[in-house]
Amino acid sequence: MSKAWGVSAQFAAGLLLAAATLSALGADYLPLPGGTLRSVLPADGLSSAAKVKPFLLRSKPVSNAEFRDFVMANPQWRLGKVPSLFASAAYLSSWNGPLNFSPLAGDAPVTQVSWFAAQAFCASEQARLPRWYEWEMAAAADETRSDARDDPVWLARILNWYARPANQPPQAIGLDAPNFYGLYDLHGLTWEWVEDFNGLFVSADSRVQGEQKQLDFCGGSALSLGDKRNYAVLIRLSLLAAMEANQSGNYLGFRCAREPRN
Repeated sequence: MSKAWGVSAQFAAGLLLAAATLSALGADYLPLPGGTLRSVLPADGLSSAAKVKPFLLRSKPVSNAEFRDFVMANPQWRLGKVPSLFASAAYLSSWNGPLNFSPLAGDAPVTQVSWFAAQAFCASEQARLPRWYEWEMAAAADETRSDARDDPVWLARILNWYARPANQPPQAIGLDAPNFYGLYDLHGLTWEWVEDFNGLFVSADSRVQGEQKQLDFCGGSALSLGDKRNYAVLIRLSLLAAMEANQSGNYLGFRCAREPRN
């Protein structure tokens, strides 16, 4: 485990207990310890060190079947019902109907979902979208290390996914091994929306200017970047920089986060 994040054996045991409790309750959220993150985005415009509080993250991205259940219970988010302010014409455009995700697989991640729809789904689970530094911390882990970003072999493996042709829908969730925290598919399956309140991103959507808690998603622009070795995350930022909150994409999905239970 990374010394920079300084997770003690006692706290790690607490995380395992919390995970077991959540599992017993049927929840799909796993605890992450937080700590100091060497981010690609400077936390204060000068330093790349960011402080991340402990949080819970959904172990897997939201699937087509799960999103179908959500729109069944919340018809205002069904295909053809959402105002253009909250979803573009691409919203769920590969579905065969408002409640029919075929020809897509139920166990594949839902994509073509706007930021607004993703936030609404997370709220239905008493959750929210993860913030950028939370997502970046979770995504820094490989199967055995909390921070594998200094390993050029691991970084190259992630970059290979970006080189693949994007002419097929995403495969099923959970086919690859989980990472150090037990989280699946942070790389190699989809992009993921995030919510970020820290003011490091500049929203492309004029409607949310000044609302820094709902500032944007995985995208936007910053004055400078740190840790330029992490090309995979930098590519993710640059490719999503032009997105607006009502837009969606064929490989753009999401997962949710929660605050730790007291």
